[in-house]
Amino acid sequence: MFVLTIDQQGSRTRGDRVPDLLAALAAHPALRRSGVVLPFERTVGDEVQAVSDSSTTVLAVVFDVLRWGGWSVGIGAGPVDLPLPESTRAGAGPAFVLAREAVEAAKSRHRAVPVAVRGADPDRAQEAESLVVLLAALRNRRTEAGWVVVDAIRAEGASARQERLAARLGISQQAVSQRLRTALWSEEQAALPLAARLLDQADAMRHDGPGHATT
Repeated sequence: MFVLTIDQQGSRTRGDRVPDLLAALAAHPALRRSGVVLPFERTVGDEVQAVSDSSTTVLAVVFDVLRWGGWSVGIGAGPVDLPLPESTRAGAGPAFVLAREAVEAAKSRHRAVPVAVRGADPDRAQEAESLVVLLAALRNRRTEAGWVVVDAIRAEGASARQERLAARLGISQQAVSQRLRTALWSEEQAALPLAARLLDQADAMRHDGPGHATT
């Protein structure tokens, strides 16, 4: 199981952005499809938390939250206590503890990207974190022109033809192709399954004891 803990940065100077974040997350395509065990809600102060059983859903949410900016993100991979409550605020178990450790680590000023992963298998969690940070850094360097094309692909679907994207955006097919190459879109997509697999493995190396649920 995966617990996502997201904490606002600079809340004293920026005001409370949690309501806007919760609204954006409620409309997130990945969260509306599947993978949500307990939905995002404010837990304490300027922090929100959710429980998911899907590493791909977790990654989709994490990367978009990092893109929006102003948030520290912790991913905890491990068991949760059963039965699960109706509210994540009442949740307990190793994954919740790991998510707390992760979000505190993500707040470090020494981190180029404010995200951290902690898991039942620490080695796999560290490997997952390294790849997630690398992919997030790649996305941070993407230009606005690159994001225009990438967002169009996400809206149309991964199988969208470049001719259709070009017509939709009012640019040439060659421009679409060039922007995707510069944005390293294909490279990002190729690495995402590995990131998801590492998260799954970070959750997998544990004993399923009584009263615990795992992914």
